[in-house]
Amino acid sequence: MTSADVRDPELPGRLLTIERDALVPLLRGRPDPDYALPVAACPGWSVRDVLAHCSAALLRVVENRFEQGVFSPEANDRDIAERADRTNAQIVDELERGMTGAGPVIAGAGGALDGIALGEWVHAGDVREAWGEPGAYAGAGLPDALELLVRVTRDRGHLPLHADLDDVDEPVRLGDVSGVRTPARFIGDAPMLLRLYSGRPASGAAYELAGVKEGELNIFG
Repeated sequence: MTSADVRDPELPGRLLTIERDALVPLLRGRPDPDYALPVAACPGWSVRDVLAHCSAALLRVVENRFEQGVFSPEANDRDIAERADRTNAQIVDELERGMTGAGPVIAGAGGALDGIALGEWVHAGDVREAWGEPGAYAGAGLPDALELLVRVTRDRGHLPLHADLDDVDEPVRLGDVSGVRTPARFIGDAPMLLRLYSGRPASGAAYELAGVKEGELNIFG
């Protein structure tokens, strides 16, 4: 990982590109009934709904459309409803365009939009988990997702946490690094850490967490 003290403007776009190249072929290879399956991490939403939300969010970034209330639950539901007459293939096409075009815009936003790229990566994991795909919140984008998580939690002054990760050589420090608050501790693997920070079910790999409750880590709640 590069130093989180210096923002890498290309990181969000790189993560989106890596995820695009992994996710889009998976989406194109699935039959339409699979798009109607529920997504546990997003109650009330199907796979199609999650993808429609993601494509709409990225299109807003590309077109610089951030009206009042954007990304609220109500706005998200409207975005999904506006795509009700589109085929699944058309939604995937829009998602691919968004994942391709949003990177340069996010790079130039000074960090204000970095969290959107991380959210898109998490939603891709939601879809893979709904379909029973292995490594839902892992894959080739995991190192960049972890680095972006460090960046976002520091920028937001999130509670400090010291993570000893099974699959990363050096300890990872997330959140506020001022030293005012004693850091919480996490021991486990990187996919589980990403699950906790995104409020996803903490199932699967074992982990240890001290000094903070799981819900306090969620940066999307």
